[in-house]
Amino acid sequence: MPLINVVLTLVVVGVVLWLINSYIPMQSTIKSILNVVVVIAVILWLLYGFGVINNSGNIHLPVVK
Repeated sequence: MPLINVVLTLVVVGVVLWLINSYIPMQSTIKSILNVVVVIAVILWLLYGFGVINNSGNIHLPVVK
C-alpha cells in the first residue's frame, strides 16, 4: 500500500467526517457514535493495509531482531 494512498484516504475521510459533523444537524450522541465507528473502521483498514491483520483475522506482529 503506497504511502500517498494512505495519506490521501486519511485526508478525505477526515474532511468528510468534518463536513458531516459541521453541516449536518444531529444529536450529539449520534455524532459521537458516528465518530467512533469511523475511527475504528479507519484503524482496522490501516491494520489490514499494512499486513498486521489478514483475511482470516489472524494478527501477525512483526519480529524485531
